Amino acid sequence: MDATLAGEKRLLKLNELEEWRERAYDNAVLYKTKTKRYHDKGLVPKVFQPGQMVLLFNSRLRLFPGKLKSRWSGPFVIKEVFPHGAIEIYKPGDEDNPFKVNGQRLKIYKGGDVERHKVALIFGDP
Repeated sequence: MDATLAGEKRLLKLNELEEWRERAYDNAVLYKTKTKRYHDKGLVPKVFQPGQMVLLFNSRLRLFPGKLKSRWSGPFVIKEVFPHGAIEIYKPGDEDNPFKVNGQRLKIYKGGDVERHKVALIFGDP
């Protein structure tokens, strides 16, 4: 048993292990960049202008949970678009009460007037 020979062999193994780690790190970086590129390819940027009508996504719909209740409310009108992604909106007819929301919670409203009907179901004997 030569101690110097065993020491050199140990150093070679450690260097080889470090090379494997570096290759694994490089492969992980490549995988993440390819995955990000694939994901970003499907994203469509939203561009909003003042005066445009939009719908607002309500993510906190917990008071009246239901499968048939829509999470989109509106339509709202855009008052101002800020460069950092916030958008100031208001209800049509209520221009004095604008509020700011995140631009990711909005989508362009493409329909006409919204008609909301209330339906009452009466269960009982005929």
